[in-house]
Amino acid sequence: MDRGEMEGTAAKVEDFKGRVDELITKVDKLEQRVNEVEKFYLTTEIKQPSTSRNAQILIDKNKEKHVPSMKKLQQDASRREAAATKRMQELMRQFGTVFRQITQHKWAWPFMQPVDVEGLGLHDYYQIIDRPMDFSTIKNQMEAKDGTGYKHVREICADVRLVFKNAMKYNDEKSDVHVMAKTLLEKFEEKWLQFLPKAMEEEKRQEGEEEEARLNMQLTQETVHTKLARDINNELYEVDMHIEELREMIVKRCRRISIMEKRKLGIDLTKLCPEDLSKALEIVAQNNPSFPSTAENVELDINAQSESTLWRLKFFVKDALKAEHKSSSKDDDNNITNKNAAISQDNDTASKRKKEICDAVAKVAKHRNKKLG
Repeated sequence: MDRGEMEGTAAKVEDFKGRVDELITKVDKLEQRVNEVEKFYLTTEIKQPSTSRNAQILIDKNKEKHVPSMKKLQQDASRREAAATKRMQELMRQFGTVFRQITQHKWAWPFMQPVDVEGLGLHDYYQIIDRPMDFSTIKNQMEAKDGTGYKHVREICADVRLVFKNAMKYNDEKSDVHVMAKTLLEKFEEKWLQFLPKAMEEEKRQEGEEEEARLNMQLTQETVHTKLARDINNELYEVDMHIEELREMIVKRCRRISIMEKRKLGIDLTKLCPEDLSKALEIVAQNNPSFPSTAENVELDINAQSESTLWRLKFFVKDALKAEHKSSSKDDDNNITNKNAAISQDNDTASKRKKEICDAVAKVAKHRNKKLG
């Protein structure tokens, strides 16, 4: 080759390397996006879409237009939470009427302020009562404006019950405080039963809204990842086309396979194990879709195959037979090692038996000499 031809070949090689590097970069990016899609579908119960060339996308493109965006879902969630908070505040305000009725009862005075443990000398109070509670503490929590107050009407109900249950727990059943607490608790439970349907209605409404929001979020995520899967599918198709172009470019620069090489390839194919033979037939089927690669009996005409298929078969068969040879050599080495070990063991056994016979002969001879003497 003259200098001009060498420079031209070098330029072609560099161009080829550049295209390969570009493909590798694209494949790496695709792998990251595939991992993202797989991670999403592994953490949900949604059926994962196929990313094959003819993939069926789960959500119709027209339906995707009606699916809310992630930003809109976040805005809706904020508005929903604000509305739910406002409704619950109104519910707690209405519950304040029940609370005032209880605190205005003539027997409510012992429970209006925290128990004066030190003043009354109740040294064991904190050993018996885990969480002290009183009406003034509840009232302060209901009126708190700094965000530390009650978030749900059931929280207020639980603390009102705690006031009476603490008193009943610490004081003897026959004591006035115990009787007063028990009586007020019964009255409170009656009023709570009348108020309960409002609380349950609001809870049911919030559950319905949250379930709807969850489904919308799931649908939006599914839409996003389905679109991502579709984009990946399209890019994979482009990568396949680029690889096919590079393959054809390489084949054009390769010499044609000779008749002798074709014959040898046909012979080598018969030496493959069933698994590798199936893979070889799949290579043939890639450029010939009508080829029955999975049939029980297959007739393969080597001369009818394209140069691209022949070169791919040649490299595959060469690597497969080389791998089989290595595996076979390893098995032979193991068999030889095992055989040597068996021979060694047999030799050890024979030596041991020989020693036993010699010892026995020596013992008999010694006994005979002793008898003659």
